[in-house]
Amino acid sequence: QVQLVESGGGLVQPGGSLRLSCSASENLSKLHIMGWYRQVPGSPRELVADDTIGGGQLYVDSARGRFTISRDSATNTFNLQMNNLKPEDTATYYCKAVYYFSDYWGQGTQVTVSS
Repeated sequence: QVQLVESGGGLVQPGGSLRLSCSASENLSKLHIMGWYRQVPGSPRELVADDTIGGGQLYVDSARGRFTISRDSATNTFNLQMNNLKPEDTATYYCKAVYYFSDYWGQGTQVTVSS
């Protein structure tokens, strides 16, 4: 079992920035894939970006150039830096980890972009 806890969500104005963090109970070096997803009510959960050990990073078009993901071994957190936020980025953001072929999810953190 892997426990994931997201933090850093909140209310931000358009054009602003937020940094989400995902704290993992397992060493990040053992989590083959880690990703950030988001979901709005009534819609399926969608990928924002993910990082695969030995395989690089993937960003969806809406995130590329504005969002950056990173693994911080010192704090054992997986981070999502979001810049130039837009109202359409409003969603609940979830951290996901793949560990021994099983998926683990955090509880989510709300991001609201509004003036």
